[in-house]
Amino acid sequence: MSFLSYLQGLSREKLSLRLYSCTSKEVEKALQSPQGSLESLLALLSPAAEPYLEQMAQASTLLTRQRFGANIGMYLPLYLSNLCANECDYCGFSMSNRIKRKTLNLDELNAEMSVIKSMSYDSILLVSGEHETKVGIDYFSSVLPSVKASFSYVAIEVQPLKETEYSQLVGLGLDAVMIYQETYNPQTYAKHHTRGNKKDFAYRLETPERVARAGVDKIGLGVLLGLDDWRLDALLLGHHLEYLESHFWRTRYSVSLPRLRPCTGGIAPKVELTDKGLVQLICAFRLFNHQLEISLSTRESAELRDNLLGLGVTQLSAGSSTQPGGYLAPDTQLDQFEISDERTPNEVCAAMKARGFNPVWKDWESAWV
Repeated sequence: MSFLSYLQGLSREKLSLRLYSCTSKEVEKALQSPQGSLESLLALLSPAAEPYLEQMAQASTLLTRQRFGANIGMYLPLYLSNLCANECDYCGFSMSNRIKRKTLNLDELNAEMSVIKSMSYDSILLVSGEHETKVGIDYFSSVLPSVKASFSYVAIEVQPLKETEYSQLVGLGLDAVMIYQETYNPQTYAKHHTRGNKKDFAYRLETPERVARAGVDKIGLGVLLGLDDWRLDALLLGHHLEYLESHFWRTRYSVSLPRLRPCTGGIAPKVELTDKGLVQLICAFRLFNHQLEISLSTRESAELRDNLLGLGVTQLSAGSSTQPGGYLAPDTQLDQFEISDERTPNEVCAAMKARGFNPVWKDWESAWV
């Protein structure tokens, strides 16, 4: 059974009712044995858990330090293209937005990588708009060898691909795939994705299974917090994570918890996620899954990111650009969304070290067995 079938067998109404009728006794029970329990995750994501946030934070901090030490992995997104054949009303790359479009050629890509390497990064996330014909498997296959020659760990965040195409990229050095469902509510999904291949909710939902079968080392999951009820979307994200880990246990997993950010043609959140709510989310997922990697991007403010260190976050970006060519020429106005934390990597690392954390630029190396 695919996760699509699994999701169709769940009742959103019943899950929502349980979320919002959860009691303090259920939260206290969840805090006693949260690991791997979807029932406990539900309780920890519920409004009833808010008075227990300090207790959750302390437990999450302890578990994170036990599993990951004081280490925070550093990565950086490199935007390859802002071409997109989809209409998504929350994204600056949406096809109807009247912005300049650009796809990096190999010389431009090498120039961007040179700037990124000068910042000490060795883990890179390749990002593009979703344009299957002009920025598809042929383009990714042509640029990946050059990227892998410069970076030890290479991830992609692009349109869903076929299993054979993921296998092809694994052979060229691909290590990880970030594929975010945006929302697990099919009706809300349809409302915000009105044109292009991204309209296909089911195909996107089943992408992590194709990725895992292709032998990719790590899969990143996530929802765009604010499109729908963030508590229910986060709970269904937990169901997705649990399903994948039980079926594809050789694969590592991470989650990203991005909130809606301003962009060209963008929308306001349907349900606002406060800073306190974001803390609850991070702690709930850490208590639920001790080995899970949790990423925090520059969407969030500098002050908040500093305060969230240690609560469960294990991956951090700094000095990010969300536009193709943005590291060499940062003022080209091709951004996907607005950056909130605009500090340099050195400034972010200084803040991390002042709080007792170690920025890790490289923690993985391929080797012959």
